[in-house]
Amino acid sequence: MTPLTPLAVADPGGLIQSVDWVAVAPPLIAALAALAVLVTDLFLPEARKRLLGWLSAAGLLAALAALLPLALGDTRSTFCFKSPGGGCSYTADHFALAFQLLALGGALLTVLLSLHTVDAAVPNSGSAAGLPGGEYWFLLLSSACGAALLPAARDLATLVIALEVATLPAFALVGLRRDGRGAESALKFFLSSVTATAVMLLGVSFVYAAAGTIQLQGIADGLAHAPGQLKPLAEAGAVLTLVGFAFKAAAVPFHFWVPDTYAGAPLPVAGYLSVVGKAAGLSGLALVTTVAFRPYGHTWGLVLAVLAALTMTVGNAAALRQRTDTPHGAVRLLAWSSVGQAGYLLVPLAAAGYAGSAEPLGATVAYALIYGLVNLGAFGAVALVGGSGRLDGFRGLAGRNRWAAFALAFFLLCLAGLPPGVVGLFGKVVVFRSAVDAGLGWLAVVMAVNVVVALAYYLKWTALLFEPAPEAVGPEAAGPRRAPASLTAALGLAAVGAVVLSVAPQLVLGVVSGSLF
Repeated sequence: MTPLTPLAVADPGGLIQSVDWVAVAPPLIAALAALAVLVTDLFLPEARKRLLGWLSAAGLLAALAALLPLALGDTRSTFCFKSPGGGCSYTADHFALAFQLLALGGALLTVLLSLHTVDAAVPNSGSAAGLPGGEYWFLLLSSACGAALLPAARDLATLVIALEVATLPAFALVGLRRDGRGAESALKFFLSSVTATAVMLLGVSFVYAAAGTIQLQGIADGLAHAPGQLKPLAEAGAVLTLVGFAFKAAAVPFHFWVPDTYAGAPLPVAGYLSVVGKAAGLSGLALVTTVAFRPYGHTWGLVLAVLAALTMTVGNAAALRQRTDTPHGAVRLLAWSSVGQAGYLLVPLAAAGYAGSAEPLGATVAYALIYGLVNLGAFGAVALVGGSGRLDGFRGLAGRNRWAAFALAFFLLCLAGLPPGVVGLFGKVVVFRSAVDAGLGWLAVVMAVNVVVALAYYLKWTALLFEPAPEAVGPEAAGPRRAPASLTAALGLAAVGAVVLSVAPQLVLGVVSGSLF
């Protein structure tokens, strides 16, 4: 009689994953809110589907509230394996919480910006402005869930899945616009993103072959002791893996989708991609470089330094060339501006490679929080003005809508780093200091030159707001109209937040001196 093969393992307890529901609450609540919106949409009558937007806002508020017990307590990890060589797939540390605040807070402001745009009460109306409510809110919440999950991921599989959960709904969000440009923009976004993802997955497979694990900390240990013949494979895998995250962060040369996608997407979606989409890419890029690829710090540090210099230079040069009579010129200028800002955000990541520690990442986190708030505010002001989006349409805005002009001017000055938007200045200073402290003097010089170049187009737009009003420029030159309450609330929240941070910048700059991991 053939003896039975024993199926028992030496450590059966090591196969059981522990789940800390408090740690996973922020992205989980966002996911549950998305499902609730999808199901509720089936039963609500058409006349009451506007409630779906407020249900989405309530879900994101609950997800933000779930960050409080995590922020006040110690670092928590879950989905952990007790077996040798195991680790945790999800960690709620200060780094994760900061980016979750940015992702969920940015999504909440996007919801407020979107409420007046989504015309669920008039389905199939053919309106270019109207968007299908149930689908829109479900996709937005799903993308926010992925963006909140990504910074807490601690293995490559979870990182890739979270990145795709954040990105795939964004394709559909861009394509929801009904005027024909949305489909073209979504297709460009989709094709370029799929290519970047394929390259990234190839790199992940190379890294796994060289390190023997997908856990980020395990990869660092495996690469440090990898045989010499596997090092070229590991280095190629590291470079290819960075491509996918650099694409989401809109780093040059993976930025080509940005201006057309932003111009073709609904305006709130463009603002969402410029902040939350960029935050997802930056957080993933920071994790794989400073944790997984730590042994190759000087290699990827130099690569990111070159990418940062190219990104800020190309973005600011293209924004400087925007004409005032180009349709959708305001959104395209903000799109190129976001590319330039991505270059600044990459500087501390490059500095972390040269410093050999994650300490410079605090500058990226602080600047990302500042940028996210003021950039969404700028998109909100553009949405409030409406019209064709030409920069000429903002000429004399102060005479037609004084508060909108002051708010937009303040956001532009924050992005430029000029008083009274001093929070933007403080953010640029900490980024500049991270480059200097890491010995990247040449990158600090490039950044300083680009900051001066960016002043030209930010101040040019600001000056247009207070020029004498023209006779007629189109819909933008019409008399003041009553702004939707939700849009006014979003603009007010962003303005108040930027003012508070300008008065007390230590509220956000404190993360620079603290420990993130």
